Amino acid sequence: MTESLLASVRVLDLCEAAGDAVTRLLADLGADVIKIEPPGGSPARHARPTLDGVSVPFALHNANKRGTVLDPADDADRALFFELAAGADIVVDSGTPGQVAAFGTSCAALADLFPQLVTMSVTDFGSTGPRASWQATDAVLYAMCSALSRSGPPTGTPVLPPDGIASTTAAVQATWAVLVAYFNRLRCGTGDYVDFSRFDAVVLTLDPPFGTQGQAATARNAAEQWRGRPRNQDSYPIFRCADGYVRLCVLAPRQWHGMRAWLGEPEQFQDPRFESIAARSRAFGELSQLMAALFADRTMAQLVAEGQAHGVPIAAVLSPSEALESEHLAAVGALVDTELAPGVPARVPAGYWVVDGTHAGYRTPAPGLDSDGDRHWYSTAFTPSGVRTVGARPLEGIRVLDLGVIVAGGELSRLFGDLGAEVIKVESSSYPDGLRQKGSDQQISESFARAHRNNLGLGLELRSPAGAELFARLISASDALFANFKPGTLAALGFSHHRLRELNPGLVLAESSAFGDTGPWSKRMGYGPLVRATIGVTRLWTSPEPPPPTARHAFYDATTIFPDHVVGRISAIGALAGLIRRERDGVGARVHVSQAEAAINQLDILYVTLAAAAAGAGQVEPDPATHLVLPCAGDDEWCVVSIRSDADRQTLATVVGQQELAAWTRDRSPLQAAEALQAAGVPAGPMNRAIDVREDPQLGSRNVFSDMIHPLMPAPLPTEAGPAPYRHIPTAPQRPAPLPGADTRQVCRDVLDMTDSDIDQLIADGVVFVPAGSAETTGVAQ
Repeated sequence: MTESLLASVRVLDLCEAAGDAVTRLLADLGADVIKIEPPGGSPARHARPTLDGVSVPFALHNANKRGTVLDPADDADRALFFELAAGADIVVDSGTPGQVAAFGTSCAALADLFPQLVTMSVTDFGSTGPRASWQATDAVLYAMCSALSRSGPPTGTPVLPPDGIASTTAAVQATWAVLVAYFNRLRCGTGDYVDFSRFDAVVLTLDPPFGTQGQAATARNAAEQWRGRPRNQDSYPIFRCADGYVRLCVLAPRQWHGMRAWLGEPEQFQDPRFESIAARSRAFGELSQLMAALFADRTMAQLVAEGQAHGVPIAAVLSPSEALESEHLAAVGALVDTELAPGVPARVPAGYWVVDGTHAGYRTPAPGLDSDGDRHWYSTAFTPSGVRTVGARPLEGIRVLDLGVIVAGGELSRLFGDLGAEVIKVESSSYPDGLRQKGSDQQISESFARAHRNNLGLGLELRSPAGAELFARLISASDALFANFKPGTLAALGFSHHRLRELNPGLVLAESSAFGDTGPWSKRMGYGPLVRATIGVTRLWTSPEPPPPTARHAFYDATTIFPDHVVGRISAIGALAGLIRRERDGVGARVHVSQAEAAINQLDILYVTLAAAAAGAGQVEPDPATHLVLPCAGDDEWCVVSIRSDADRQTLATVVGQQELAAWTRDRSPLQAAEALQAAGVPAGPMNRAIDVREDPQLGSRNVFSDMIHPLMPAPLPTEAGPAPYRHIPTAPQRPAPLPGADTRQVCRDVLDMTDSDIDQLIADGVVFVPAGSAETTGVAQ
């Protein structure tokens, strides 16, 4: 039987709440994780919400781990701690100063003491910078990363996204960052120290203000000074129907043709200009009236069936309980019945990844508090001799074929390209990537420029027999294949999993799709907004305040791109873990990620407690924290304040005095209010917009962004510099994203060893293509 992807990886976990989920993800993929707790146990064992007295977050985020108690005051326990660290591959700590400090050391010092070790310290804002001492909650992170400024009605109080997404998103980014350092250790023999900031991670990974945007973003007027929250909720419109709501994602021309046919081919929308998203957006007032009339007397189920029959991407806007009780999630095994602790049953998400056809996720409950627990490593260490130079990019020499599209696909390939992999973006002239949509005055869109930097562009007609033959040769010469087509598309193109294994037994195939590659919903057309609607996230993304009288609904997730960016990173973790197993065992892997299941795992605490409450399965004690969005001085200026406990309330009373808190914030700018409250120990943060994020002194001090220059862009684009600050891994290169087919000749010549005359013939036959009017190019058209 083939071992799990990270079976040889030893992880020492000294985390509390902020880092527990990081080591849980490593454990899901098979790492041997030993959790160290102090006498009396981790404070996270008491974190709410609780189910029959058991902390739901602790139980979920410490599953699949082993555990023991070590007393830093005991000489034998201190010696054992250093013995375990010396035998580990990865040490993860969290909090300020972190549990490692009790043993008289730090993650940075451990990396110095044991040069082969990868250590990571997870804190809210990092250990350096002017806001290193600040505290964060999910609500504070939403405000400061700019997500809050894009959530809510056009006027009035902004709407906080569902609690939990920020923390789990940061955990995914931390897992990616630490696994990159471990892979680098395998290749060069030297470990690393990662000073990880949850704030940095959420800025880069949730709804990045300087990252890849969805296709509907092309409908925005680039010249308008967009300050944040949308003027409408019509990018992915929601309509009331007979028994609830449905959401549409009509993007591609063929989808518009289906929608038009469903509407009865209205004469006023026959003009070809309406194949443009921007044109339909401008005409949405009239168009929406036709849609609303069509949908009003039909049920959600009827509309989903009719829409699918017409080729129109559509989804019911379900509640979390409706989603959790769906036949699809039951059929694919997305949920597991277990005990959070002895005698406390619960239904929990199975995990993010399906590896080689099996869920790689929840297996065993969190360890009990046992001072005589597991105190030695079970796994066999894997220590290949490092042959690459320290300071090189860790994925140099890895070749990736990229068939990925839109945000989730683009993010996955970019992450690998940023770390040195040779990424070959394979495109068809007939089926271009949706991110290729651009303004009439552009040659390349900002989203494509960001998503596919450090890529080579290969123009290949894969649907032709000769193109399929070339692709087969590329498969044989590559290390990984990335795709996020609708399930079954690769097989229909002649590249089933069986054939891919025949062509290259060591290939790592990383795929993602809206609802997974099995189950009743697997064939549905799906985009992120439809996933959010189907899985219950849209109904959670709402406000306690009633919507404006003119609003069609009360849901405010229209401009988020969740879960696309985080799914790109979840897929990257799975793909890299597959490459790690290949380094160890010489076998390939197939990793699949369902966006729907990813969303459930991102909101695991909320979904587990909702399910328990709905089933009447035990007593739920909710999290007592209150998160307030408060007006500040200025036009549409806001700050977030989190009140976690009575101690926070007492501190607020000292800071604010006799004033009401809202009156106190109205007299101050968002930053002034946040600084005063943070100085007193209360988590608070200003509602930042994109320009505020770009100028944030904490992000600037940590070099989170770098400017990307693209010759087809009028100005540099701020972009992600890398997943986290490392000692031995350089920041991302900034090679410009290619036009379609810009590197066709280079790939055919260098990878497939073809002559110029052979390449010319393939171009003449329409098998491959280069940019119109180009000669020899290596990146962008000349």
